[in-house]
Amino acid sequence: MKNQITKLVANGLYKEAINLYYQLHSSSFVPTKFTFPCLFNACAKLKAIPQGQILHTHLIKYGFGTDVYAATSLTDMYMKLTLVGSALKLFDEIPQPNITSVNATISGFSQNGYHFEAFRMFGRLFSGLQFKPDSVTIASILSGCVNSNHGVQMHCWAIKIGVEMDIYAATSLLTMYLNCADCVSATRLFELVQNKNVVCYNAFISGLLQNGVDEVVLSVFKEMKKSLDEEANAVTLISVLSATANLKNVKFGRQVHAFIVKVELQSHTMVGTALVDMYSKCALWLCAYEMFKEMGEKRNLITWNSMITGMMSNEQTEKAVELFVELESEGLKPDSATWNSMIIGFSLLQKEAEAFMFFRKMLSAGVVPSMKSITSLLTACSSLSSLRCGQEIHGYILRAGSAIDEFVVTAIIDMYMKCGQFSLARKVFDKLEVKYDDPAVWNVMISGYGRNGEGEAALEMFSLMLKEKVQPNSATLNCILSVCSHVAKLEKAWQVFNLMITDFGLTPTLKQLNIMVDLLARSGQLDEAKALLQLIPKPSASVFASLLAASELYCNAMMGEEMTKKLSELEPENPIPFVILSNLYAKQGRWDDAERIRETINERGLEKLPGYSAVGVT
Repeated sequence: MKNQITKLVANGLYKEAINLYYQLHSSSFVPTKFTFPCLFNACAKLKAIPQGQILHTHLIKYGFGTDVYAATSLTDMYMKLTLVGSALKLFDEIPQPNITSVNATISGFSQNGYHFEAFRMFGRLFSGLQFKPDSVTIASILSGCVNSNHGVQMHCWAIKIGVEMDIYAATSLLTMYLNCADCVSATRLFELVQNKNVVCYNAFISGLLQNGVDEVVLSVFKEMKKSLDEEANAVTLISVLSATANLKNVKFGRQVHAFIVKVELQSHTMVGTALVDMYSKCALWLCAYEMFKEMGEKRNLITWNSMITGMMSNEQTEKAVELFVELESEGLKPDSATWNSMIIGFSLLQKEAEAFMFFRKMLSAGVVPSMKSITSLLTACSSLSSLRCGQEIHGYILRAGSAIDEFVVTAIIDMYMKCGQFSLARKVFDKLEVKYDDPAVWNVMISGYGRNGEGEAALEMFSLMLKEKVQPNSATLNCILSVCSHVAKLEKAWQVFNLMITDFGLTPTLKQLNIMVDLLARSGQLDEAKALLQLIPKPSASVFASLLAASELYCNAMMGEEMTKKLSELEPENPIPFVILSNLYAKQGRWDDAERIRETINERGLEKLPGYSAVGVT
């Protein structure tokens, strides 16, 4: 009978195993100490605390409470049920703990976030407990390493006790380095491991994917196929397809698809879903849809959500709506991800009415929208200057009473600014109990004031930002220089420009240099503008045009000639620079030069578009 229970647990039939035990318990069946470990495992898998505690009493009743094997399994169960106190008490009561029971306790501490306690237990191995750690001990500790310093210490221990090349310990070390974003150390270690297996490759590939080095993921997968006797499994292929989707490398994606068919994994639900996602992100929505249909009854809600998101990202909104309606016919119910895909998709496509329709339906269905979907709705309101809808979203956020992050606050402020309601935006900003260190919310206030013609308020906001010791970024400089340009505050612009370089170590961007050149030119400081122009690697025609216009305004013929020459090189078909230069000569009474430029225009066959007036009829 014990074998039947063990077999049921091994096949994942946890409820059936526990029920069989209770049936046998009510008869004359007498369990042995080997009956309980698999039952404790079943309780841990089911998160069944009451059943686990009942089985604990049975263990004691039959006199197996002090058996180290059974007690270790019980400790492990309590750790997996997050009953850390009970697990620790039980461990302390084991008369003669062994390395397996110590490992179960260390692993449990790490899984439950008690990293300090895990390290302290590791220390006990070398004091009172007098055990030699093994590869499982190292792996258990590593799962709780929150920084690379602790991880390096454990790596040193692994080397000291000679298990660093043990595949189990090496895989855990790989995972630790990649979780700490140390791809260099992970790669060095990976290259040293001799007997790599699929699990080791999977840990490396998924870690590389997590760190955004998608090209390397594809290279490692190619190497895996050449050097490993084992075939890649579903976990490998899902990671590889995800990297392929990020790179939009459809050629490689098709090759992976062919390999999936070869190893007969196309019917695996998550592999099929990854293929749908890959084709969608590569803009091949028809291929994604064919894959989706081919999956048939293997589809789950994640597959449907992926297909709906794919249709939305490829602007197939009608098809996405059809799928949304069809979803329930398969006995599935839209979850928050489904609703959010529709809302975010319509918002990004600036289909505000449809986005709000799904938002209201979502609320009616009792589903809580994500902050990402709320932010996307606010962004849609901003781009369309739809104050009413924006206020509706803001009202929902206030009624929901949930904690909102800086992205949502920034989106609310941006929406009010773009709807011309800068006073409402300021109210939202002033109600922030703690001003964010991230300059994004400050930037949106500064640019919003500038957009609404409130230059002084924008400069005041910048001063407040510096007073609050918030570090400006390049976007801040863009905002404040644009404001200075609009209100013609050259002195303030120079002050901010120099402050950003000297105090905050920012390198001026092309856009910022263009703004300064334009502002200097419009202020009559043409020589200074020309000097700053030398810092721009490849000035655009608009910068030269600014200086040319200023040359005409301030009657600087020499500068006008130079700028006309530059513009004629960039835009040889454009007659306007010559017309401006001719007008400049005429202003100075240089009629011969003005006539000469007119002749040049005629010789080159350049034609100035005639002006025209229009009268609107209502």
